[in-house]
Amino acid sequence: MITFESVSKVYQTPQGEVRALDNVSLSISAGEFIAVRGHSGCGKSTLLSLAGGLSTPTTGQVHVAGQNLTAMSSSQRAALRATHIGFVFQMFHLLPYLSVLDNVLVAADNAPAAKQEALALLERFGMADRLQHRPAELSAGERQRTAMARALLHHPQLLLADEPTGNLDPQNAVGVLDLIAEFHQQGGTVLLVTHDETAAGYAQQTLELRAGKRIDPVAGQPG
Repeated sequence: MITFESVSKVYQTPQGEVRALDNVSLSISAGEFIAVRGHSGCGKSTLLSLAGGLSTPTTGQVHVAGQNLTAMSSSQRAALRATHIGFVFQMFHLLPYLSVLDNVLVAADNAPAAKQEALALLERFGMADRLQHRPAELSAGERQRTAMARALLHHPQLLLADEPTGNLDPQNAVGVLDLIAEFHQQGGTVLLVTHDETAAGYAQQTLELRAGKRIDPVAGQPG
């Protein structure tokens, strides 16, 4: 499902080059749930951005769902995201002027069918009584459940989660992690980056990214 082949990502700053990833290789099979941990600045978010085709590597290749993202145009990568990939972020990224329902539907292209699917997801996620609320009227947990519904609306094969519990209290964090685990149990592939040991514990395997260079299995987990 995801393959990184000797991937490096270098950013140019006024202070010089920043090497976020340095010759990283990684392979995740379809149906796996993998967590990646590491210190702030170790390249976890860059890894996720590359896996989702939001950016491209400086060197190396990234393959997702059998497609070489490195060889695709930005519009081709956007089309792949729209059909194969769901995203969940720490900051939710909901549009403040739209209702819960409209936030879930914001990228939908088949309005009648998508609305029915959105309503079903929101009911399953305990949001049926919040459909017309705006993000400012929601708790952090409700915002993240709304974001989860948006991510899953198009039935993606792959879910990319960037610190999805970072702004949640423990109770709401468990609720969101249970939804991610349910997606995996239904056959989806999950790549989760997190600082949270509890979140990482939901994964089949936890990997440690060290200074953007090495990805090692965490001790005590399958290698």
